[in-house]
Amino acid sequence: MKPDMHPVYPPARVTCACGNVIETKSTRGSFSVEVCSNCHPFFTGKYKLMDTAGRIDRFKKRYANNAPSIKTGAKTTEVAEPEKKA
Repeated sequence: MKPDMHPVYPPARVTCACGNVIETKSTRGSFSVEVCSNCHPFFTGKYKLMDTAGRIDRFKKRYANNAPSIKTGAKTTEVAEPEKKA
């Protein structure tokens, strides 16, 4: 192998805004981040639930006439067939 082909991979400290410090290795050295797995709402379970009830009701109202029928699988609105030319 060629000498000095691979980059230097020294130990690095990743510091979060919440104060959490992660020891790892990195080619870019030590750096800081705004959000880590200890403070991110997705990983902590403290995320806000959006009020989707209104969105779902609007969706159902908007597409109620165009929705396929569950029993027959056919659409509830009928489409007129094109007229045949004689």
